[in-house]
Formats: sequence, structure tokens, C-alpha cells
Amino acid sequence: MSRPAVRAVAALAAIATAATLASCASSSAPSGSGEPAGDPVTGGTLTYLEHQTYTNLYPPQAGFYPNGGIVNNITARLTWQNPETLEIEPWIATEWTVNENATEYTFELRDDATFSDGTPIDAAAVAKNFDTYGLGNPDLGLTISEAINNYESSEVVDDDTVTFRFSAPSPGFLQATSTINSGLLSPDTLDRSLEEFGAGNATEIVGSGPFVITDEKLGTELTFEAREDYDWAPPSFEHQGRAYLDGIHLIVAPEDSVRIGSLLAGQADYIRYVQAFDEARVESAGFELHAPQTRGVNNSIGLRFTNPLLSDIRVRQALVAGVDAQEVVDTIFTANYPKATSALSSTALGYKDESSFYEYDPEKAQELLDEAGWEPGSDGIREKDGQRLSLTVYEAKPQPLSKQTLELIAQQLKKIGVELNVKSADAGTYAEDIQDPLKTPLYHSMVGRADLDVIKSQYHTQNRDTLLSDDAELDRLLEVVASEPDPAERVEASQAVQDYLAEQAYVIPLFEEPQVYGTAPYVHGVEFESVGRPLFYDVWLDE
Repeated sequence: MSRPAVRAVAALAAIATAATLASCASSSAPSGSGEPAGDPVTGGTLTYLEHQTYTNLYPPQAGFYPNGGIVNNITARLTWQNPETLEIEPWIATEWTVNENATEYTFELRDDATFSDGTPIDAAAVAKNFDTYGLGNPDLGLTISEAINNYESSEVVDDDTVTFRFSAPSPGFLQATSTINSGLLSPDTLDRSLEEFGAGNATEIVGSGPFVITDEKLGTELTFEAREDYDWAPPSFEHQGRAYLDGIHLIVAPEDSVRIGSLLAGQADYIRYVQAFDEARVESAGFELHAPQTRGVNNSIGLRFTNPLLSDIRVRQALVAGVDAQEVVDTIFTANYPKATSALSSTALGYKDESSFYEYDPEKAQELLDEAGWEPGSDGIREKDGQRLSLTVYEAKPQPLSKQTLELIAQQLKKIGVELNVKSADAGTYAEDIQDPLKTPLYHSMVGRADLDVIKSQYHTQNRDTLLSDDAELDRLLEVVASEPDPAERVEASQAVQDYLAEQAYVIPLFEEPQVYGTAPYVHGVEFESVGRPLFYDVWLDE
């Protein structure tokens, strides 16, 4: 029922070249229609190739896509966010009530769901999950979830009813209960330290979803098995009961040629991170390409204005005007990567078109730098008071083709007299340097979440703080987004943040980032949660 499972990363590398030749020579490539040949079939093992190894399976730290792709399949959540409508639907919770100012939420739970160790998913277990995610556990090193704001306490009303209370309005909490950051884990699992959620401990994580991890080869492979007793999919799903697949064999394959070659040769069924330059090759060979959007803060460069070189708004405005995002998209990417027109994706809740702030205008950029007192030096790089306008940025390994993107931007900025030094992310000082605006004045990043709170997650000083900000007004605007109970006013608050980021020239939005996957034509039921993480529950194989 499945394609041959590959048992070692080395085996994948060995077939990559042969796969390339085979795909070019084939005159009878599969149709790639993706249409099921009949009713779903139960059985088989899916071979799934992941670009990077996971780092931690503690749900609040599952934003990194390799983490989230695992957590998404081993945990159920209180609610499900429909990826088409973005509406919140029942899952473990059958219904809920929210008070007028969004400071109290009460959930009624189904009474038949269990964790994979047989422990019931009752109100006490759910309360412990959200007490951990909402308050953290400093003794264990467990961090507070960036998806949850103003959490105060839980109350177990009865076995199937739990109430959560907040110190201030928390209008994003309902959506937070649908995210992988709120994946439900067994009470005993939540007694583990943060380190014990890290690599090498995957088989010890007891979740609530349709799959369990049964084997791990550190840094290279994971084996998932379907839970025979799983029967609590969201009621809106046509498919109920256990997953169709018997299991999943996840292999970490960092090399692009290995992932693509393995897919085209039939040695892999499903791969993540099809690079833009490989998209046409995958489709022309008759395979399916999937590019769900991440619906959050766009792939952008943050300008860390606490660095003295960027403290003058005219310099930041010049950098914004000196970057041609359309050239980046046209040169490096495809139509799956639309040019950004705001800090937020156009598919994100609360999006506002800020295009007028982000027009490419190198002449304007040079005028602004002239006004700011930066004059061209002998090599064309601008100088002021004996200092060169030289900036540093690290490539961002999680972002698609980050190094190529930044190198092209460096070429663009050189035309206006700005030197941009692009450093590799594998440097020994990388983790330390990116927390210092003097060493890393520009920062390349994005974050996906289908809720208005996503913009606070990225920019607030108590969350990701990608700007390393000291701007109290920015924090205030972000806190309004997270604490305004009126839906319409909350959208206005998000748009006010987008206005402020644009007006202050704090970010250079580049493109709306998808997650791009490739699948064989015999793989059906391919689905994703609301920000593009794979959901294997409905996947089935007809070969």
C-alpha cells in the first residue's frame, strides 16, 4: 500500500542524480491530477522528507515549521480553525461561551477523548495544559505561549467543563486554542523540562492526536504510527475514526537535490520545502505542488532603529526606498510568493495596503541619504563623520532562499551607497549576535498565525521582539490589538500598527511567504492547517 520506505538519509543522497536523469528521460510521467481514483484506502506508510530537523516539541515553541509539523499530527486541540474560512470550529471542545469583555471563556468538552497513554482528556488535564502555556513553568524552563495574552487562571467546573480567566481582555484566546502552540499533552508530559522536549525525546511525548511517535534516530528520522483508538476528529471533517495511513516515516533531508530527486524517483511520497527554482521541475514531471500561505507577518527585513546608524528615520526610509521587492520576487521566486504590500500578508486578518510607503525609488533613497549627511566615499559607500554606512544581516535558515534574497538586496543597496554584509547563520556567534542591534542591525524573519495577535507576537518587546525595540508607543499599539474585545476596533488597531511600522520605516516587507510541498500523484487527502503545516490525518495512498 505504500512506496518503499527509505531507511537512511545516505540512501536518499545516492539516488538523487539518478532521479534527475530518470525524470528527464521519462515519457510517461504520472498525470499529477491529484484526483482520487476511488474511495480512500486505509493502510500504508507515507515517506515524508523534511528540510530541517525539529528542535523542540513543547507546543509554545512549535512555531518553527519542523516542530509544528510534528506537533500538528500528534496533538488535538480544543478547537479547529477552518483553513478556508478561518472560522473556529469544535474539536475537543464541543461548545464554548465568552463573556462580553473577553476575560472569561468556558469550554464544554467531549467525554470520549484520551491521550495516547490512555489518560482521559478531561477538564483537569485541559486546565493543566493552559495553566502551563498561559503562565509558563520557570522551574522546568517552560515558556509562556506567545499565542496567549493576559492569562490569569483556570477553574475545573466539572469533569467536562473548564473555565479560563484573564487579567485583561484576551480576544485572541479562542483562536489560540486552535493553534499548534496549544496542542494538548498528557499531564505527565507537562511535568517534563524544556530540555526533555528537545531532540532525542520525541517518543516520550504523549499527545492527543491521530499519530504517536514510536521511534527516533536523532536528527535524521522519526517513525509515526496511527492510533487505532483515535475517534475525535473535528466534527466538521467528513473523515472520522483512525487515520487512513498506518504510519509515517519522516526523514530529514537538508539537500534540495536529495528531496526533489527522491520524490521524482518514487523513493519519497511527500516533501516539504520545494525551492522556487525546483517548482517547474516538480510540476513538469507530473507531480503535485502545494503552496499554502502562512497568513501572518510577511517575509521582511526588520530595521533595528536602536542601532545608531539607523536611528535617523531618513536613513531607514532610504533603505526602504532602495529595496526593490518586486525584483526579488521576479528574480528568485515564483507566483507563489506575491510581493508584500504591508507588514501583514494580504491574506491575513486585519491586513491594510501600505503600498505607498514601500515603493522602490532609488533616487528618493539617495536624496534622503544626502539630507541625512551621508556622502559617497571613494568606493561609492556613503560616509559620515568618518564612519561608513555599513550594515550587517545574517541569513535566516528557516526562510526560503534567505541568503540569495539578502545578497540581491545587498546589490540593490550598494547602488544607493549602502554596504550590506550578509553573514552565514552557522557562525558560532550567530545566536548571540542576532540579539545585539549593534552587531545585527537588520534582521530577516516572518511569522505565521491566522489571528490578529500575530503582529504583536512578532514586534512586542515581551514576545519575539524582532526589532529589539525600545519604542513604548509601538508596544502600546500592539497591546491594543491583543486586548480590544470589539472585533471591528481590533481590526482598526491592527491597521494602526501597520500604519505605524510603515510611517516609522521599521520594516521592509518583501513577499508573502508560503510553505511549498511536493507530493506524488498517488498521494491523496493532502491538507494543511490554517498557516500551512501538513495534516496527515486524511492522507491516503492508492499505490
